[in-house]
Amino acid sequence: MRDDLDARLLAAHAADDRAALIALYKEASEAADTPVARNFYLTHAYVFALEAGAPEAADLRARLVAYGAETAE
Repeated sequence: MRDDLDARLLAAHAADDRAALIALYKEASEAADTPVARNFYLTHAYVFALEAGAPEAADLRARLVAYGAETAE
């Protein structure tokens, strides 16, 4: 599965498909083996959501805050 996810991430980057990047980095965060990896991928999803003005940015930030990877303020 990891190879498939990596391939889909690379394809989304190549196509500059922001919606796919948000979804795929979110998926990667949920499949991550460690909290560090989870937060790494979740941060990427959040940044792409911010750049795209996507409504899920607020939820992604809230998750980062809950994990202690972002400040609440």
